[in-house]
Amino acid sequence: MKLAYREFGEGQALIILHGLFGQSDNWNTLAKNFAEKGLRVFTVDQRNHGLSPHSSEWDYSLMAGDLLEFINDHALEKPILLGHSMGAKTVMFFENLHPAIADKLILADMAARVYPPHHETVFKALHAVDFSTINTRKEAEAVMNEYIRDFGTKQFLLKNIFWKDATDNRMDWRFNLKAITENYDNMMVSVSFFKSSVPTLVLRGELSDYVTAGDIHDFETRFQNLTVKTIAGAGHWIHAEKPGPFFEAVMTFIKA
Repeated sequence: MKLAYREFGEGQALIILHGLFGQSDNWNTLAKNFAEKGLRVFTVDQRNHGLSPHSSEWDYSLMAGDLLEFINDHALEKPILLGHSMGAKTVMFFENLHPAIADKLILADMAARVYPPHHETVFKALHAVDFSTINTRKEAEAVMNEYIRDFGTKQFLLKNIFWKDATDNRMDWRFNLKAITENYDNMMVSVSFFKSSVPTLVLRGELSDYVTAGDIHDFETRFQNLTVKTIAGAGHWIHAEKPGPFFEAVMTFIKA
């Protein structure tokens, strides 16, 4: 699948993969900062997200294949791969299925284990928004208020609304809500055990429960050249909550 992307700067390639319900432009500011440090940065929309094509088929193996196609299409040699949450698990699947292509791996707040379903409220909110009767973001937000209290989460999701047909005020979600709903269980799976010698940085939020001490031990058995960094005061959205420390940690690792 040919993925949509944004490109910044020149130098060694750094490919950034967003998380569930995210899109490439969530990373614009950090991407520009990385580019200023001499990197050629690609922020990529994974399948069924952002401006990339929709497909009824959706799992990590397919997304790892999409990433391989992207690397080959752009003739990228030894790219650095950075993924957050779902994007980090895509990176792990990629390293397992297509080993030693990447120069370095950066895994932001995601472990290799199975996760229990935990987006039920988000799905209820998204499906409650009926674009046959809703014509503005404010109307969509009012519906979502009944399900989601957190302001940041709502704004993150609402960024995915676009004008499907401006002539008759038709709006829709950019992500493929149908495919994501039907294949959601495919996102909760574990990564088969593998060993890698590629230098790997695991970043976790101090206030997040996504990466536990047990997960760190699992990483230590998989990655022979592992660095772990905890970002103080950050939850799961470490790059958005603490962009400065996140940027510093990534650049320190890349330059090492």
